[in-house]
Amino acid sequence: MNNNRFEFRPNRLRRAGVRLMQAAALALVVTLVMPARAADERAVKSRVAPAYPEIAKRMRIGGMVRLAVTVDAEGNVTGVKPLSGNNMLSIAAEDAVRKWRFEPGPASSTVEVALNFAL
Repeated sequence: MNNNRFEFRPNRLRRAGVRLMQAAALALVVTLVMPARAADERAVKSRVAPAYPEIAKRMRIGGMVRLAVTVDAEGNVTGVKPLSGNNMLSIAAEDAVRKWRFEPGPASSTVEVALNFAL
């Protein structure tokens, strides 16, 4: 019978070290093999200004809304996803950006757009 509460278990320590090394190797592979998807720099051909929601004006809500916009090869907006910003403002921003047209490109891409709602 061992009166020590702490028992040194080298196998458990070794397994933890192996798991740590595996996680570090996986992070390195993901960083090197899968390049970060930077937002395409596709120029906007036609832009529609968002309508400032009247309720947001009355409540003095303003700020930046960031959107991820999916653009097809012809330059048409096929999808809009809010990334950050007030929900009332992001709805108005999404409605406006869906009407935008971008320069044609080789393939479908995702563009990050920021709209500022200032009072």
